[in-house]
Amino acid sequence: MKRKPDWRKALIVVIALFSFSAFTFGQSSLDKKTLVTIGNEKVSVGEFLRIYEKNNSVAADESAQSIKDYLDLFINFKLKVAEAKALKMDTLASFRKELAGYRAQLAKPYFRDQSVSEALLKEAYQRKLIDVRASHILIMVDQNATPEDTLAAYNKIVKIRQEIMDGKDFAEAVVEYSDDPSAKDREAIPNKQRFRPGNKGDLGYFTVFNMVYPFENAAYNTPVGEVSQPVRTQYGYHLVKVTDRKDALGTAQVAHIFVRLKVQPSEEEIQQAQEKIDNIYQKIVDGMSFEDAVVAYSEDKGSAQNGGRLSKFSCNRVVPQFVLAVQSLDVGEISEPVRTMYGFHIIKLLNRKTPGTFEEEEQKLKERLAKDDRSRKSEEAVLNQIKKAYKLKIYEKAKLDVFAAIDSTVLEKKFVADSIGEMNKPVMKIGNMKFNQDDFANYVEGAQRIQENIDKDVYLQQMFDKFVDKNCLAYMDKNLEKIYPEFAALMQEYHDGILLFNLTDEKVWTKAVKDTVGLEKYFNDHRTDYMWGERVDATVYQIRNLADVERVKKIISENENDGDIAQIFDKDSIRSVRIIPDTYEKGDDKYVDQVKWKEGNIQQIDSDVEDMVTIVKIRKVRKPVGKQLDEARGLVTADYQNWLEEQWIQELKAKYPVLVNEEVLSELLAERGAK
Repeated sequence: MKRKPDWRKALIVVIALFSFSAFTFGQSSLDKKTLVTIGNEKVSVGEFLRIYEKNNSVAADESAQSIKDYLDLFINFKLKVAEAKALKMDTLASFRKELAGYRAQLAKPYFRDQSVSEALLKEAYQRKLIDVRASHILIMVDQNATPEDTLAAYNKIVKIRQEIMDGKDFAEAVVEYSDDPSAKDREAIPNKQRFRPGNKGDLGYFTVFNMVYPFENAAYNTPVGEVSQPVRTQYGYHLVKVTDRKDALGTAQVAHIFVRLKVQPSEEEIQQAQEKIDNIYQKIVDGMSFEDAVVAYSEDKGSAQNGGRLSKFSCNRVVPQFVLAVQSLDVGEISEPVRTMYGFHIIKLLNRKTPGTFEEEEQKLKERLAKDDRSRKSEEAVLNQIKKAYKLKIYEKAKLDVFAAIDSTVLEKKFVADSIGEMNKPVMKIGNMKFNQDDFANYVEGAQRIQENIDKDVYLQQMFDKFVDKNCLAYMDKNLEKIYPEFAALMQEYHDGILLFNLTDEKVWTKAVKDTVGLEKYFNDHRTDYMWGERVDATVYQIRNLADVERVKKIISENENDGDIAQIFDKDSIRSVRIIPDTYEKGDDKYVDQVKWKEGNIQQIDSDVEDMVTIVKIRKVRKPVGKQLDEARGLVTADYQNWLEEQWIQELKAKYPVLVNEEVLSELLAERGAK
C-alpha cells in the first residue's frame, strides 16, 4: 500500500524540487519578464530558472520538453501553495512551530567564522583522501558527570593503557574492559535473541565525518600500530588503536554472488559453503557469465533480481573484507571467493569514484561541515565579530548592582527573580536592543544550578557572560533575513514547502486512506487494471541428502496432501527435505518457473554446484482472474491518490487561472538552445 510519506523525507523532496537556490546563475535579459501568471501572482523567468537550473544540474537535460515539464511541476506547486495560503494554513500554531524548528537549523551556517571554517574544510579534505581502520576501548562516562566520576573514568582508562603499553593484548583488553556492547559476544537466549559475535573493538574502516570529531582526530593523528592517549567524547573516554591506513575507497558499487553461512556455522557447513562458492567461481572461469551465475546460484534474493547489484557504499558501510577486495579490483573485474562474517561472496566491481580535487569536493564538504559538531569551534569567533560590529556595551555599575541584589540562594538553586524588587536599569546593549537588570535576574532564575566551592559573584559573572553571548546571538538571529537576502529566500522555500506538504496530506494522502467509499468506487470503475496473471498452486521440495531422492519422489507421487507427506517423511526418518507450498506467479520462484505448468506435473531439478535436488509438483493451474480489493489495496490506493491529485489540480486551475506567456516561453527556449 502507498502510505503517507514520512514528513522529513517528503519535505526534502519538496525542497529538492522547488528550491530557490542561492547559487549564482548567468543573468538573462528575460529574467524580469513574466513567464506565467497564477491567479493574481506573476512569476518571472528568473524565478523559474533558479528552480529549473538546480534540478537540471543533475538531469543534464535542457530539451524543450524538459523545460515544459518542469514548468508544469512548478505551476502545480504554486497552485497548491496559493490554496494553502487562502485557507490560512500559514497562520496555524503548529505550522509556525514547525517552520521555527527548521529556521533554527537553517540559521546555523550563519554563526560560523569563515577562517575557522576554511581550516576545518582543508583538514576534512585531507582526511577524505585516507581511510583509517581502528579498534577502540570505551569507558563510558556522562558528559555532565560529576568531577569525581569523570576522574574515576579517566584514571581507569589511563590504567588500561598502561597495561597495554606493558604488553597486554589490545583485543584482550577490549573484551575485559570496554563498555561498548558491540565489543563482546552476545550470547543466545532461547526465543529472545540470537548469538552475535563481538567485534573485539574493531570498528572497520572509516573516513572523515564517520566518527565524532575528537575520535576522528585521535584516529588520524595516531600512527598505525600505536595506541592513542585517552580521548574524551560525548560517550566517555576512549583508547584508539589504529590498525591500517590506506588511500580512500571513495564510493563503490558492486554486484555479488552470495552463499550464506549461519552465525555459528559448523566446520561441515563452512566446508559445504566453500565448496559451493568454489564451484560457482570455476563455472565463471570456464566461461559462464557472472550475471547468469547470479541468477542461478546467489542466495541473496534481493540483489539477485538485479544482477547481484548492491547499493553504492563507502568504506564505513561494509565489512573490512569488502573494502580490501574492492580496492584490489579494476572496474569490471571479478574477485575470487571472499569470506565475511555473513558467508562467501564473489564480487564484481561495477564502478568506483575516488575523491576528486579540492575544488571538486569543496561544496559537499562545506555542506557536511555545516551540519557537524566541529563547526562549533567557530562560534566564539562569530560572537566576537557580532559584539564588535553591533557595538556591544556593558553597563558595569548596573551589572554590579544586580549582582549585589542576588543573594547566595543562587548557589543552592533557590533564587527567585522577584526577590530583587524592581530593577530596570540596562546592563547591556547590542545594536538597538537593550537588556535590563530584570532580564538578567530572570535568566539567572532559569539557568541556576547547585554550586559548591565557588564565590557567588564569580558564579554570577560566569552566568552574565553566557547571558551576553545568548543575547548577541539572538540579536543576529532576529535580523538574519535583513542581513542575508539568500536566507530570506531559503526561509520562503521552507514556508511554501511545509504548506504544500500539509495541504497535499489533507487532500490526497490521508484522504485516499480514509475515504473507503471513494476507494471502493474507484476500484470498481477500474477493475480491469487489477488482474492476477496465470498462477499455479505448487509445492517445492528441496532435498539435501541425495540418498533420499528416489524415496521422496515416490512418496510425493503417491500422496496429494503435503501434511500427509510430511508425516510420512517423519515416520521414515527423512530429515533432509524442506517443503514449500504456495501459489506462484511467473517470477515468484526460479524452480517453479523452470517446469511445465500442467496439473499433476512432477519434475526434478538437479543443482550443478551443490548437493541438492529440487522437486516441483504442480497441483493446480489458475487462469487469469480479477483481484479483490483487499488483494490489490496497495496498488489501488496509490492509483487513487494519483487520481485525487489530478482532480484537485483541475479544481485549483479553475479557482486560480493559469496563463503561460507563450511568447516569453518561446524566447526562453530559443535562448537556452532547447530542442
